[in-house]
Parts: sequence; C-alpha cells; structure tokens
Amino acid sequence: MATPDQKSPNVLLQNLCCRILGRSEADVAQQFQYAVRVIGSNFAPTVERDEFLVAEKIKKELTRQRRETDAALFSELHRKLHSQGVLKNKWSILYLLLSLSEDPRKQPNKVSSYATLFAQALPRDAHSTPYYYARPQTLPLNYQDRSVPPAQSSGSLGSSGVSSIGVCGPTPTPQPLLPGQSHPAPGVGDCLRQQLGSRLAWTLTANQPSLQTTTSKGVPSAVSRNFLNFVLVANILPGANCVVRFISPCKNRVTGAVEVAEAALVRDILYVFQGIDGRNVKMSNADNCYKVEGKANLNKSLRDTTVRLAELGWLHNKIRKYTDQRSLDRSFGLVGQSFCAALHQELKEYYRLLSVLHSQLQLEDDQGVNLGLESSLTLRRLLVWTYDPKIRLKTLAALVDHCQGRKGGELASAVHAYTKTGDPSMRSLVQHILSLVSHPVLSFLYRWIYDGELEDTYHEFFVASDPTVKTDRLWHDKYTLRKSMIPSFMTMDQSRKVLLIGKSINFLHQVCHDQTPTTKMIAVTKSAESPQDAADFFTDLENAFQGKIDAAYFETSKYLLDVLNKKYSLLDHMQAMRRYLLLGQGDFIRHLMDLLKPELVRPATTLYQHNLTGILETAVRATNAQFDSPEALRRLDVRLLEVSPGDTGWDVFSLDYHVDGPIATVFTRECMSHYLRVFNFLWRAKRMEYILTDIRKGHMCNAKLLRNMPEFSGVLHHCHILASEMVHFIHQMQYYITFEVLECSWDELWNKVQQAQDLDHIIAAHEAFLDTVISRCLLDADSRALLNQLRAVFDQIIELQNTQDAIYRAALEELQRRLQFEEKKQQRGAEGQWGVTAAEEEQENQRVREFQESIPRLCSQLRILTHFYQGIVQQFLVLLTTSPDESLRFLSFRLDFNEHYRAREPRLRVSLGARGRRSSHTAAGTAGGVVMETLASHPRGPPAALDPSNLDSPASGGGRVVLS
Repeated sequence: MATPDQKSPNVLLQNLCCRILGRSEADVAQQFQYAVRVIGSNFAPTVERDEFLVAEKIKKELTRQRRETDAALFSELHRKLHSQGVLKNKWSILYLLLSLSEDPRKQPNKVSSYATLFAQALPRDAHSTPYYYARPQTLPLNYQDRSVPPAQSSGSLGSSGVSSIGVCGPTPTPQPLLPGQSHPAPGVGDCLRQQLGSRLAWTLTANQPSLQTTTSKGVPSAVSRNFLNFVLVANILPGANCVVRFISPCKNRVTGAVEVAEAALVRDILYVFQGIDGRNVKMSNADNCYKVEGKANLNKSLRDTTVRLAELGWLHNKIRKYTDQRSLDRSFGLVGQSFCAALHQELKEYYRLLSVLHSQLQLEDDQGVNLGLESSLTLRRLLVWTYDPKIRLKTLAALVDHCQGRKGGELASAVHAYTKTGDPSMRSLVQHILSLVSHPVLSFLYRWIYDGELEDTYHEFFVASDPTVKTDRLWHDKYTLRKSMIPSFMTMDQSRKVLLIGKSINFLHQVCHDQTPTTKMIAVTKSAESPQDAADFFTDLENAFQGKIDAAYFETSKYLLDVLNKKYSLLDHMQAMRRYLLLGQGDFIRHLMDLLKPELVRPATTLYQHNLTGILETAVRATNAQFDSPEALRRLDVRLLEVSPGDTGWDVFSLDYHVDGPIATVFTRECMSHYLRVFNFLWRAKRMEYILTDIRKGHMCNAKLLRNMPEFSGVLHHCHILASEMVHFIHQMQYYITFEVLECSWDELWNKVQQAQDLDHIIAAHEAFLDTVISRCLLDADSRALLNQLRAVFDQIIELQNTQDAIYRAALEELQRRLQFEEKKQQRGAEGQWGVTAAEEEQENQRVREFQESIPRLCSQLRILTHFYQGIVQQFLVLLTTSPDESLRFLSFRLDFNEHYRAREPRLRVSLGARGRRSSHTAAGTAGGVVMETLASHPRGPPAALDPSNLDSPASGGGRVVLS
C-alpha cells in the first residue's frame, strides 16, 4: 500500500520525469526542478476562453489554407459536438487542436512569444522554485532553499530568488531539459530565450522603504503610481546579476527644460499615430504639422526621429478628415461612398498595426521590466516598422488631394491615374481601391447595357438622361454622354457604344413598341456583382470587357435596324424621298407640271389645296408612281408656302412627305426643312427648263408664220440666240445638279446605309447627304452670293419669256392685219372693184411704217436683256472660279466652254488658267466670223444647228452661240 508521501504531487511529478527520460531520480533532478517551476508558474494562453472564438479561428485558418471543404466539415462536426454535451472542456480540446495544427517548422515570432509568456502568465508577485538536489518527497512545492547564505537571502522577497538592487552573486544557469540540448553563447537574446530558467520577479531592495509597500496584486504602489514617469531597464545576462534600476526624469537647472525619456516619446508617438496629441508631441495649427514641445529637452537625433514619425499622424488626420466629411454627404454618391469605404478599410489595417504596437508597449508596462533591446519599442524601431504603412498613407493622402471635388466616373478616373506607377506595392494598393471605387460604375454600366435602365440618383454615370424630353426626340436628345464622367480606363468609342446599347433598348420599347425581352437580343453574361468582379474586369480590360461591349452593341443595333427596315420600311421611305422630293421620278414630275400649269400661273391667293391635291392624285395614277408602295403614296401630299404680295402659284407650291413614328427619328424636322428647301430649288430650276421648252415650242410654231415678215427676222434671231444661251446654261446646271450632286451623293448615302452598324450611322450618313446637297445646290450660307446670281439668271429667263410673248403677240397681230388687208384686196378684185383706194393704201402703209419703226425698240429691249443676262452670268462665273468646291470650279469651265466670258473678264483668265491654255482670242474671232457668215447665208432664220429645238442633239454640243 502506497504511503501518502508516495501519492504527493511532487513524487508523482518526479516519477513522470523518470519515466519520460528513462533515467534515475538523481539524473533527472534538473528536469524535475524545471517541471516544478512550470507547474507553479500560473502560465496561461493569451486567447480568451471562448469555445466559439477558437472554433472561428480554426475555420479561418482552414479557409486561409484554401481548405473550404474541411472548414465546412469542421463546422458541422463542432455543431454536433456542442449539441451532444459529452465533453465538458470543449474549449481546451479545440485550443489543443489549434495549437497542434501549427507548423512546427515555422519560426515563432519573438514578440508574440514574449507576449504569450508575459501577457497573462506570471503574476506580479510571481515566484519560482530554487535549485535543490534532495529527495522530492521530503520537500514541499513552496520549499525555499535553506542553504542560501544569510547575506543573499536577506535581499530577496518571499521565495522568488531574484537578485534585487544592490545584491550580488551568481545566478545558476539551468541545464538542458532533454539529452543533447546545449545553450548557445550568452547574450541579450539568449537571456530572453532563457526566461524560464532565470528566476525573474519584480523585487525591490529592503533598504528602500518608499518602494516596500505593495498593492494587492503585489506591485509596489510607488512604482504603480509613478509608472509613466519611469523607465524600467532590466539587464538579464547569464551568469550575472539581474539589475533593476529606475530612471526618473529630471529638469535642466540652467534652462528649465525637462529631459524626456525615449519611452515617453514612444508612448506619445503611438497616440500621435491616431491623431491624438501626446504630452510632448502636439499638433501645431499654425504650421499644420506635429511638433515637439519646446520645453522638452531632446537631442537632435531624437527630435528629428520624432518629427519623422509624427508625419504618420498628420497623414492619418488628412485621410480621416476627408472620410468623416464625405461619409455624411449623400450627394457624394455611391462611387464616393465606395471610395470612403476603401479608405476606411485601409485605415482599419493601419489601426490593426497600431493595436499590435500598443499591445507590445502595454506588455512591457504590465510586466514592469524592459524585454531588452530585441523586443522593446524604440523610436528607431518604430521608424522601421512604420516605413511601409507610411508609404501607403502617403499614397492615400495623395489620392485624397487628387480626388477633391470629384465624384462618380470622374473620381474613378482620378484613382485610375495613380495605377500608372512603377512601384508594385503602390500599384497593388491603388488597384484594390479602384476595384472598390469602380464597382458602382460597372453596376450602372451592366444594368444599362443589359436592361436599358438608368438608376443614377446622384448623376455619377457617364450616361445622362433628360426626363423632360418627349418620345419623338428620345434618340436625339433624351440620352447624352457626360464626358467628364467617362472613366479614363474606358475609351470614347466604348462609351459611345455603351450609350447606343441602352438607347437602342429604350428606343425599341418606347418608340417602336417592341417588348421583346433583352435576353433574346443579347446573350447576357455575368455582371459586376462584387468588387472582386470589378478587379477581374481591370485585369482583362482590353479583351473581356471589350468583348462584352462589342457583343451587346452589335446584337442590339442589328435587331433595331431589322425592326426599322422590316416593320417600318425605313429604306422604302428613303427612296420615296428621292423620287418625289428630289424629283427623281421624271415622268411623274413632268406630268405634274403639265397638269399644274393652269393653276400655278394664277395668283397664289386664289389657290386651294384640295384642288392641287386632286391634281397630284391624277398625276400619280397616270404615271409609274402608281406602282409605288401604298404607304409611301399615302404620305405624299401638297403643301402651300407662306404667300407674299405678288406671288404666283409657282412661288408657293411644294410637295410634302409626312413622317411620324420611328422613321421620324431619321427624317427629323430639320431634315424635312432641308428637303423642302432643296425641292423648291429643284422645282424652280425645273420650271426654268419648262419655260425654255415653251420658248422653243414658240420658235418652232411661229417660224413659218413669220416668213412673210422679213423685217422681223432680226428680232427673232436675237430671241433665238439669247434663248440658246439660256438653254445651254440651264442644261449644264441641270446636269450638274442631277448627276454630280444628287446621284453621286445618293449613291454614297445608299452605300453607307447598307453598311451601317447602328441607327446613328444611318442618321449621320443621311445628314451628311443633306448637307452635301444643300452646299452643292448653293443653298448654304457660304453660297448666298452664288444663289443670288443664279436666281437673277432665273429671273432673266422669265423676263425673256414675257418679252418673247409680247414680241410674238405684236408680230402675229401685224401678220393678221396684213393678211386681212391682202384678203380684202383679193375679195374686191374678185368683185370687179379696185382692190384698195389710195387713202386705204396710204393708211396701210402708215400702219406698216409704224410697226417697222417699233422693231428697233424691240431689238433694244432684247439687247438690254442680253446685256443684263450676260453680265449676271459673267459675275456668276467669277464666283464659281473662286469657290473652294472643286465641282463648282469645273461647272464654270462647262458653262464657259468656248471661253467667251474669259475673253471679256480678266479675272476669269487668271482663275481658269490652270485648266490649260487655249488660243482664246483667235478661236473667238474665228468663231465670230463663222457665225456672221452662217447667219448671212440664212436670212429667213437660223440654221438647224442653231435652232434651239436641236440644242439637245449631239451635233449642237450644247454650246452657246453669241454675236460678236
């Protein structure tokens, strides 16, 4: 039967040591001594005794090792274990598992090791067991070595065995605990590694009564009260005394400055890091920086180091002030709030570092000793440890400065600008912030391109919407780009495509009334659901994102164009505009003029639109226009312009084409106004051609009737020559307008429309077409002088028609009187009477003389008309030759192909010299002689080659014949 001594803890502990080491009791004396000290030391782990906290740490560790499956399995097993209630010390078991999971090859952190030892380990009246070599069963655990000399024992407190101030003597060094262990060379670090073997306690000498009084926890009250005013320095060296000395701050008796210990500066700096003033380091509002108090007595090295460290607090304050102000500003928007959240996240990491530093400082304070040079906090050590955080805070402060006054996409652009740096750590930091900042922008973007919805309460997105715009102007005015909000990581082409995608979806829904789901138009892909998606977006900015935008753009635009072409016949309406408003349907336009002539010669105030509409329908049914689509013919109508005094029907008549619905997006009011202007110009030019055709008909019809009036041939010849010049001018102008302007521009428009990728391309091509037509038809502001000259030419053509009609009326009346007089003579001769009496013959001769005397006056009118006409044409040619448009310069060459006007106008010689020199004077003189000789050989009228009726034939060459 075992005796009570054999069952005592110390006997059992010694037996355990013998069993583990396989040695005798005498050989394990040192190991047994160490085991006794460990058991009596009150060691405890730094973690809280919280079962769920340890479980969460285990799961986080598994997740950090990318073992998510094991973490989930552990969570399930822990739930079952907690529900069964079989085990009582669950926390201890989980903590053991957590400790066993640590990698033994991993080097432990010295600071954390010291923290584990001193955070909750030894109490402030801690004691250790002295060395002895007697049988353990005869010694209690709190045994104090009786062999200690009286002089040595008198300097210690209790059983601590720690040498205190003024006590000398060697401290025994513990032997290795296990076979094969050896101790390295002694030093400061070795002293810290041998903390367990060194008999440590916070003791004071017996001859210092002011420090003898202890608190309830065993801490000297005087030291506890004045702890912040002292620096504890403990030199723990193997084989030497443990010297504990207190250094008290003192005043400089000469200057009165207080000498500040480095430990006090360290504490102040840790407060400054958080933006809190310390005792010796405070914020100077005047200089906007932290400064050391002037009364503090510091050497230059410590002062400079303190100022350098205090910059971290200034940077912290700058960032914190920005986040505090902006976090409460709702108008800052989601992007701005994301930026503040990113800054808060970085400050949180910064605070985590500060908590570690505070823990280290608190550890030294709680233990009452300095852990030595390797682990104590110093200003230089803080300078090293805060180097990287300082770089990060500088980057954040620079971002804060650069982002002042910005929001939305502009803020994202400002952050993105800082990613273009060669510092990998700085670039990684800014990219992380950018992923958080750009997440709202990308959410806006994907919602817009896939749903057509714009939820931008704070106007942060680069697509802006105007709710006051009506549906008919949706495509043009409702949605626009905010160029300042376009992120710099997106190109202008990408932004334009993003705008078009969402605009196309809304146009289909609201204008085309097409409710097809977006998923049938676009293959919807994953959107930016988290900041991680935004980060992935930046890693493949040119490929993945560009691919998404292009796919959505092409599919949406193609669907929209298909709807416009198939459902709303956009291209058919465009061709109808060409046929009717641009006079492309020749047979219809000619027949319409023939039918409208009786109505349009009347005053404009006597016209009625319903009469003209009936004539229009008649012209449609009588020509090939009847085979056009009913939808296009239904939109074709007559329009009367505003009437001015003296206007005739020709001046106010116009065709109109009604547009509405989706096609009104292409044919806007501005476009229809351009079409109206072009139609009036073409209609007026067509009327000139129609008038000259009537003049040629009058020439042909009256040529044989007036053969018996040889004195009238000169007047008719003048009319023929002037009409021929006008016909040549109008034919060249019609050729230029029809082929060089309309046909070429239309062909270019049609090719662009066929190749258009979106509705904007069609609208741009159509507007470019109209601008070209307006410019080349001399209807723009720059061609106003040319247009005035051309209208003057048209007025001269109308004047020639009126003059010729008057000449023909007078000639036909004279011819009718002469025929009546001859008929009267023949009738009387047949009756056997004298033909006429002398009085009647004298009267007839008098009338003929009066008529013949009026012929020179008619010739003068024609010469004046010719002079005015040629002067206008000459000025028109001068303006053409100075035009920047190459086609207009070539038109001047065709109008003056025989260089008649060039011979009269020196400016035309200079302007047209580049087209090749010709012997203008000789050719003009020869041509004039040939003309005179030809006219002399044909007294009864112009030859066939000069007849206006033959000017369309190739033999005439479309040239102009003039009198020299």
